[in-house]
Amino acid sequence: MASAAQPPDAAPSSGMQPGGGAVLGPQDLVAHTAAGLPITSDSPLKGVSGRTMQEALRVTAELNGAYHSPAEIQELFARLTGTPVNRTLGLVPPFHTDFGRNIRIGRNVFINAGCCFQDQGGISIGNRVLIGHRVVLATLNHAEPVAERGTLLPAPISIGDDVWIGAGAVVCPGVSIGTGAIVAAGAVVTRDVPAGVVVGGVPARVLREVKTESDTQ
Repeated sequence: MASAAQPPDAAPSSGMQPGGGAVLGPQDLVAHTAAGLPITSDSPLKGVSGRTMQEALRVTAELNGAYHSPAEIQELFARLTGTPVNRTLGLVPPFHTDFGRNIRIGRNVFINAGCCFQDQGGISIGNRVLIGHRVVLATLNHAEPVAERGTLLPAPISIGDDVWIGAGAVVCPGVSIGTGAIVAAGAVVTRDVPAGVVVGGVPARVLREVKTESDTQ
């Protein structure tokens, strides 16, 4: 069950640590989630998430609202993620994220139209990865007890080199996908995927090994 995260209109906190410390920023939230720590409903990091979401919405509105050349798309994506411009990235808008600052992408990655990356928990994508239309990568869950459901539980997604994720697939928090694997269209991936296999279904299961020779040969 992926989290809905903090709503876009949520009022940001003061950004101060308890007791009046330094203002917190996206890098503090990234470090917190990298340690596997929950984000409680009263945490100042909720304010960080809210403020960063607003910036992500501004950048994605610019990205998705008009035509941009491939180079301009790469520059907007770098602005969204706070990373250097990746001139090997191929991305077809629209693209959506509610944070942006915890996405790391390798070389020669292609992301097709309509994808949604919820990246507070961390998304790492290897080299030569193909991501189909409307794929969802979700890295947050809510605590299950009703009284604690405002607490966010981050868990990173890791996608190895040469992975192909088909259209409409959903990858859930904490999942790692091994090198060369294929995720079939519409699959819901709730557990780790070994290298070199095809998975599909809801929930996804291993269907077979990836072919080593093309059917066209």
